[in-house]
Amino acid sequence: MSISINREKIKTYAVSILVPLVLGAIVGVLTTRTMHYENLVKPPLAPPAILFPIAWSILYTLMGISHGMLKWSRLDSPDTEIIYYAQLIVNLIWPILFFSLEWRLFAFVWIILLDVLVGIMTVRFYRKDKTAGLLQIPYCVWLLFATYLNLATYLLNR
Repeated sequence: MSISINREKIKTYAVSILVPLVLGAIVGVLTTRTMHYENLVKPPLAPPAILFPIAWSILYTLMGISHGMLKWSRLDSPDTEIIYYAQLIVNLIWPILFFSLEWRLFAFVWIILLDVLVGIMTVRFYRKDKTAGLLQIPYCVWLLFATYLNLATYLLNR
């Protein structure tokens, strides 16, 4: 019994997964120098700092898998590509606003924009491929939690 390896499928998924992971890692490295999470007054339920890179790595991987599913199945379209990359860009800018620039109130408004974009993306992905949409549910839940953390941190540290 031989296993057929579809190199194009592997390439499609690899690129789809690596794009958010690598961009997220770059932003993480850039913001780490200016991140003073340990010095902030944190709200109830605030996780330890070590949880954030783990959670985001998982979420970026799920994001990439679902995007890869649409691309490989040729279910992607201009509307899904635009919303996917728009939410990714908004996502990548948020830590710069919150940590590097310390614009926590503006970051809260920004993360609400991200919540909306990810909600739209999730619905569009789900309409094209149910699994691709469902893979975004952890991202939606985490973002709502991050929205709470953003607002509460702003209120506790102003």
